[in-house]
Amino acid sequence: MMKSEHHLPIASLPIHTPDGTFLAQYSEKGLMRLDFPTRKNPVAAWAEIPGVRAQISLWHKLTTRTLKEALLARPISELPPFDLGDATKFQRKVWVALQEIPIGETKTYGEVAREIRNPKATRAVGSGCGANPIPVLIPCHRMIAACGKIGGFSGGLKWKELLLKREGVLFI
Repeated sequence: MMKSEHHLPIASLPIHTPDGTFLAQYSEKGLMRLDFPTRKNPVAAWAEIPGVRAQISLWHKLTTRTLKEALLARPISELPPFDLGDATKFQRKVWVALQEIPIGETKTYGEVAREIRNPKATRAVGSGCGANPIPVLIPCHRMIAACGKIGGFSGGLKWKELLLKREGVLFI
């Protein structure tokens, strides 16, 4: 599948949480990336494009509320618009399937592959999870290996364990 032409964020804005400061990146179409906290504190950055600042500010307030709900394992009241224009059709299918996994539940890569009607695409589903630009809100942390082990996570296993523990999923 062909990807659309790559585009850059027009705003990069920090989201302060008790777990650290995330960085949200927006295009004129919506949230396009959410980065986990790092040791460096991100600062706000805006491209000067007329007429988008007010809209992005509203999306950022919604993203902030939504992220804080997700970090507390609460149901998300409303998602901001996502700009997944750099994703393939297959990746989008995987990410839609991830959003349908309820809080406190997990699925294997094989289960998601079967749900998106591509049962032989288990590894591709894993790659799609790894390419997820909006972790936590597109909950790839709810994916586990077929053997029931926790599996990998692009944000690191400590984040995955923390998020799953808050949702009531326990691993030995």
